[in-house]
Amino acid sequence: MKGEGKVFFLKSRMKWIGLLGLVLSALSLLVHFLLAGFTDDSISDYSIPVTLFSWRPVFDNPRFNRHTPLYRRLWGPTRHVESLLPYAIPRVYHSDPPARTNGFVFVRIQGGFHEIRNSIPDVVAVSRLLNATLVIPEIQSTTSSKGISSQFKSFAYLYNEEHFMASLANDVRVVKTLPKNLKFARRKKQIPSFKVSYGSSPYYYLHHVLPVLIKHSVVELVVPNGGCLQAILPSDLEEYQRLRCRVAFHALQFRKEVQELSTKVLQRLRPLGRPFIAYDPGMTREALAYHGCAELFQDVHTELIQHKRAWMKKRGIVKGKLSVDSTEQRLAGLCPLMPEEVGILLRAYGYSWDTIIYVAGGEVFGGQRTLIPLHGMFENVVDRTSLSTGWELAKMYGREAKHKDIRPMTPPSVEEETKHDSLKSIRQRPQPLPPPPARPKYYNIEGWWGWVAESDNEPENTVIELRTNAHKLLWEAIDYVVSVEADVFIPGFDRDGKGHPSFASLVMGHRLYQSASAKTFRPDRKQTAMLLEEIRDHMYEANHTWIASVRKLLKRSILEGLVESSKRSKAFSFLSHPVPECSCIRRDHRVSNVSLIEADLGVTHRCPERMDGVVVKRSKDNKNAEKEEDLDEEDLSSSGLFFGHKGSGGNSNSNNETVNSEANNKEEGQLEDQEELEGGER
Repeated sequence: MKGEGKVFFLKSRMKWIGLLGLVLSALSLLVHFLLAGFTDDSISDYSIPVTLFSWRPVFDNPRFNRHTPLYRRLWGPTRHVESLLPYAIPRVYHSDPPARTNGFVFVRIQGGFHEIRNSIPDVVAVSRLLNATLVIPEIQSTTSSKGISSQFKSFAYLYNEEHFMASLANDVRVVKTLPKNLKFARRKKQIPSFKVSYGSSPYYYLHHVLPVLIKHSVVELVVPNGGCLQAILPSDLEEYQRLRCRVAFHALQFRKEVQELSTKVLQRLRPLGRPFIAYDPGMTREALAYHGCAELFQDVHTELIQHKRAWMKKRGIVKGKLSVDSTEQRLAGLCPLMPEEVGILLRAYGYSWDTIIYVAGGEVFGGQRTLIPLHGMFENVVDRTSLSTGWELAKMYGREAKHKDIRPMTPPSVEEETKHDSLKSIRQRPQPLPPPPARPKYYNIEGWWGWVAESDNEPENTVIELRTNAHKLLWEAIDYVVSVEADVFIPGFDRDGKGHPSFASLVMGHRLYQSASAKTFRPDRKQTAMLLEEIRDHMYEANHTWIASVRKLLKRSILEGLVESSKRSKAFSFLSHPVPECSCIRRDHRVSNVSLIEADLGVTHRCPERMDGVVVKRSKDNKNAEKEEDLDEEDLSSSGLFFGHKGSGGNSNSNNETVNSEANNKEEGQLEDQEELEGGER
């Protein structure tokens, strides 16, 4: 009896233990589901603080020597414009905005990143011209997007509102919203509205907009094309040009989250303190369609570009023929340089295979496939996705709402299929068919269309695309900061889908204002296309003569391209070349630089004495560089095979190239010394 009681006690105890285990398991699952539901909308707030990147830099030699002639030629400052400093302060009497103005100017800005950034300085200048109070501009790309974070609205989605208002306190009265009565009138569409064209003259605003503003105390300006004020203003309005510079380069500061992530990306781009190149391909579908460059691609990409060109021609954006010869356009310098061509130019100039190249400017039409040759020539080709994590980007986006349209399409359930089959067997009386649903748009992993629309119209944006368009503004903001701060910048194209200066033009203008001596290549695409055509059949086996021609072309593009942009780009966008209005010459500038800075760039204003100590002082190495400039001790591209890199084969190639380059150093040095002399005589 005692044995049976003991067994019964053990069995009941095991049951209780099992029951307790089941209860604890159920509780743990319940807690898990509750936490999952709570964190689903904002997973970034609970992510681990460990940052994992897809990019691991690969270098031939961890040690990077900054004291060689080769380094100075590839990465050193442009000494001819070292004396050029930013100076956007008013140079004549500049009154503060009056307490009482003629009314309110409400602005709606359409377009992408570069169009928004080009428009805001213009509307500030127009507001001061009209003696009006500016309402913080409304960015249509964010207000029309569904599902983006409600933390940041319109202008504040991209820029810092408080900093913008504080920076312009001495120039224009800026308010966040319209007064209640005018806000109600705007909702009822009872306020006068003007759809201003690109590059409108000051007299248009004074003779057409100002009388209406005085009468109604408010006007609405719709800016559809980026830039609502002509680029080159009369001499008596020169102070408005400096106002544009103060807005673009000082008042327009990205919001905190964007600025922080941009800083992190910059820090991660400089492992071991190495310099890097920023490269903007400029290959958007709109730009390729506008300039007739469809045949640079193959298969569906050509059809997509032609479809876009037909759509643009139907709306009067494109004035030329529908079908054009892309080869002729490319040889005329009207098409972007392909990533492969840019890679060949950089390798020929002397940049080694382990150079860090940051691909900026948003998505590249054609996807990653277009960048494969560039990856083959340079090991460390990266973009923002390689240098940031998903949770960092999610934190920048903010807490975003869910939408039913964003949910992925799921196949029909078994019950629905069974019900459908049963209805078939009943043989009911045929019912009229419903209208066919809108044709869905399918995407591949690169984000490009997998089909060509059958009509001439472009399909309307889906909810996902509207949200992505808003995200693109933040992506390009990061690229903009990185490109401005890069050691070297090279554009593949500097025109957008309307023939206006693009993202690359704004970057080059900002670099010219902030640090004119930073190395910025502005290659002549026509001459470059002619050089590339010479080796089209053997692009990876270039000889010494061709390499010398490329180096001469790129070296001259730094200065001659700068002078050329003052004639070509500035006529369309002041911010692409804010010189001479927003610059001054350091008082202790070199006499040899007078011709370029004063005669060619037109800068005659001397900087105040207090600014002499602001510029970075030239070191002894830079002074010595004037005597030994451009003697390539490690010329990787002097031999015909300049695309070998890592591995044992790469090392042997590198050694052979170094030996071969020693024989050509004297000739190379003489050529580049002659270029330096020509630059000094300008």
